[in-house]
Amino acid sequence: MHPILIIVFAPLAAALIAGLGNRIIGNVAAKSVTTGALFLSAVMSWPIFLGFLGGTATAEVVPVLKWVQSGALSFDWALRVDTMTAIMLVVINSVSALVHLYSWGYMEEDPDQPRFFAYLSLFTFAMLMLVTADNLVQMFFGWEGVGLASYLLIGFWFRKPSAGAAAIKAFVVNRVGDLGFMLGIFGTYLVFQTTSIPAILEAAPAMSGSTITFLGMRLYAMDILCILLFIGAMGKSAQLGLHTWLPDAMEGPTPVSALIHAATMVTAGVFMVCRLSPMFETAPTALTIVTIVGAATCFFAATIGTTQWDIKRVIAYSTCSQLGYMFFAAGVGAYGAAMFHLFTHAFFKALLFLGAGSVIHAMHHEQDMRYYGGLRKHIPLTFYAMLAGTLAITGLGVYHLGVGFAGFWSKDAILEVAFARGTQVSLTAFWLGVGAALLTSFYSWRLLFLTFWGKPRWIESEHIQHAVHKTREQAGEDTTGGYHPHESPASMLIPLGVLTIGAVAAGQVFAPHFLDRAAFWAGSIFYNEPLIHAMHAVPYWVKYAAFIVMLLGFAGAYLAYIAKPDIPAKFVATFGALHQFVYRKWYFDELYDAIFVKPAFALGRWFWQLGDIGTIDRFGPNGVAAVIARSAAAAKQVQSGYVYTYALIMLLGLVAAVTYVLL
Repeated sequence: MHPILIIVFAPLAAALIAGLGNRIIGNVAAKSVTTGALFLSAVMSWPIFLGFLGGTATAEVVPVLKWVQSGALSFDWALRVDTMTAIMLVVINSVSALVHLYSWGYMEEDPDQPRFFAYLSLFTFAMLMLVTADNLVQMFFGWEGVGLASYLLIGFWFRKPSAGAAAIKAFVVNRVGDLGFMLGIFGTYLVFQTTSIPAILEAAPAMSGSTITFLGMRLYAMDILCILLFIGAMGKSAQLGLHTWLPDAMEGPTPVSALIHAATMVTAGVFMVCRLSPMFETAPTALTIVTIVGAATCFFAATIGTTQWDIKRVIAYSTCSQLGYMFFAAGVGAYGAAMFHLFTHAFFKALLFLGAGSVIHAMHHEQDMRYYGGLRKHIPLTFYAMLAGTLAITGLGVYHLGVGFAGFWSKDAILEVAFARGTQVSLTAFWLGVGAALLTSFYSWRLLFLTFWGKPRWIESEHIQHAVHKTREQAGEDTTGGYHPHESPASMLIPLGVLTIGAVAAGQVFAPHFLDRAAFWAGSIFYNEPLIHAMHAVPYWVKYAAFIVMLLGFAGAYLAYIAKPDIPAKFVATFGALHQFVYRKWYFDELYDAIFVKPAFALGRWFWQLGDIGTIDRFGPNGVAAVIARSAAAAKQVQSGYVYTYALIMLLGLVAAVTYVLL
């Protein structure tokens, strides 16, 4: 049996066992099966990745079964293994395996653990189906699969109204993007007469400049197709306009946040654009849109991250911002740099989310950073892990020394390649990226300072005090003593340790392969070698721009939250309108509520009043049915049970009949 079959289908088998077995097999068995399957997939993924890294592996397609044969439309269910797939296998399975292990400790007190672990494994299987797809229909199957699984995971605590609302919001917003993705797939089939990804990419260059007629206009076919496909990517990867579901996804358990935001669903859009990069290279207008949207998202999300108080929401907007970097890298033609940042981001973002989960676990599920403070002395291992993640996301590194954390190698490469591209759009993206790097440093250090430095503020949190009192009361312990946060169990700390290694070393080790080796990509993406050479030749001030703004962001956060902690309040008092605008997320939710949600509800009420009540009920249960009911009630009155009554009715009927005959 080919290893890829085990890698892909082991999580599905585990999900079925845990989901169908549920309480019959119990918590430990369900957790053991799912976690074991994911570690098996992760261990088997690394040799495939290292094979492509060392140049000993070649791309191949592993057939699974015959799928569709309908006229000229024919495609099989097959698993494609190439460099792109190998990267995603390592990212998805490694992070998912660690999330499964982490969840042993984090979800220990949850009464429905088998269902949770089944959902995690199902989510992973759907993402594996997406990245191993050899045709667009199979990719769409995985695409919708992660949408379904994310709905189940975000709304896992379904008795909590906010969780249910967040799950529905994520599902609906993604359906908007998926409509564009479906139309893109339909159009691609009409143009290329196939859904095979290799066949489409081989034929794409010949379609450059071709046009189609739509609504009396001549439009470039490849631009239209790629824009539609990118709309799908905007939904899955939460780009500006279709981003509103991402922060609300924090309503799910923290391991879910790490899985969705670091390694799976949100990277699907980036993967799809890079997978179809030869196609996008024939669509300059579409690439311009990708660059603009990515750069705008990068900066926009970073501004919001500076004002949020919920520790998970800060990291969520950080994810949105980092995805913007990946997209504008793809938009300027540096698909290798985009994939490299996807790779490094998986490690440090999973580390930050799981680190935040460890903090939340220590603080009895309090997520407001205003009630943290001074925690580095109480949970030191979590502190050092999150410090490593912060250094990675802010991009600490020195170009001339050739050393740096993961984000230094991948994010700085994106900024350099955007500058090297030299177009007006790419230079705009460069400056927005530099601005976002400044804000990233500020809000990342702000999170660290509010959480681990300063005076302990958890005594002020009614939530924490109530939770501690309840826990001690249930355990029969003294409820009058003070509370001291505690470090997480080993099942949570081990994943943090492994991810810390990735956040520190992933960029240093893999940068030469991702950025400078055309052979590494082996035709799996469009590799612009002249652009990469130009990237290395940019001026030194460009190479140090991210480092400089990182220091400025650190200094600003230190000044505002350590040296002079009264500065934030003064800023809000002085620039209240600006702060409120950013804090309310640029009012996108309110805008969408006014434009889409309220009109939709109003239209629904109108149909309810006019169609349901005014028509169906009026002529149905309140009309004909009501007349029949009243007639039946009147007829019922003559059913008295007395013989003389029936005799009288018969006599009257006989008289009426004789009268009718005589007249």
